[in-house]
Amino acid sequence: MKVVHDCLGEMELKVPPERVVSLAPSVTDALFYLGMGARVVGRSAFCWRPPEAEKLPVVSSYTKVRWDLLEALEPDLVFTTTAVQRDANQEFRERGYNVWPVPLPNTPWGIIENLGVVAAFMGVDASELQAALAARYLRQRNRFLGLTYYFEFDLGGPITIGRASYVAAALAHLGMKNVLDRPEAYFPPPGPPPADVDLFIYEPKRIKNREAQLAAARGRAEELGLSGVPLVVTGGDELAHFGPLFFDYFEAFADQVARAAGR
Repeated sequence: MKVVHDCLGEMELKVPPERVVSLAPSVTDALFYLGMGARVVGRSAFCWRPPEAEKLPVVSSYTKVRWDLLEALEPDLVFTTTAVQRDANQEFRERGYNVWPVPLPNTPWGIIENLGVVAAFMGVDASELQAALAARYLRQRNRFLGLTYYFEFDLGGPITIGRASYVAAALAHLGMKNVLDRPEAYFPPPGPPPADVDLFIYEPKRIKNREAQLAAARGRAEELGLSGVPLVVTGGDELAHFGPLFFDYFEAFADQVARAAGR
């Protein structure tokens, strides 16, 4: 079957693909969520969800590819994402691989849409799974109406969010208001946040030491002058993950917010 990508051009695909390499954690999550894990033959170093994926050979980081291993795996299709993998996507095509970049979503609805895209390539119907995720998401609507927040990821340095981030869209869905109402998606904090903050939300690095995560969050709150503000600390790389498991993390996060804010 021929498919055409706007940037990468025309590809002739085996339908459905029997050997898939996924170099995007969100897509790897989606493939296993769809019951297609047996067709995945390679992954990126960051594809650790679900645990079964960790048994697969590591083909790449986000941008550095082990081309000899990829050639040996003989994939029918390589899934990637956009943004940081843009140049790599072009190189895949130049080397003769069928590659499909699944886009970074602008809202959590985009996560549900991407699940359908992956399912279409794999020749399966995702409509019931998509409907179930949508229903779960809708149950959280306006749960914390009017609650103001300041949010940071620890990505080797602090990064915060603006209106174009799917994380900000998810928090707006909860009825919450970002004290940094800017049009960008992700950017370094411009300085300490305004004083009128109801909640400080912190996503630490993904490490197994929970006490270290909490200590890092408390230390950052002190740096920002937010020590007296209720604090929510995710488990690390949870809200930053835009595969189907995002909705599990989002529900757990909402319960954390309820406890921290007394709602």
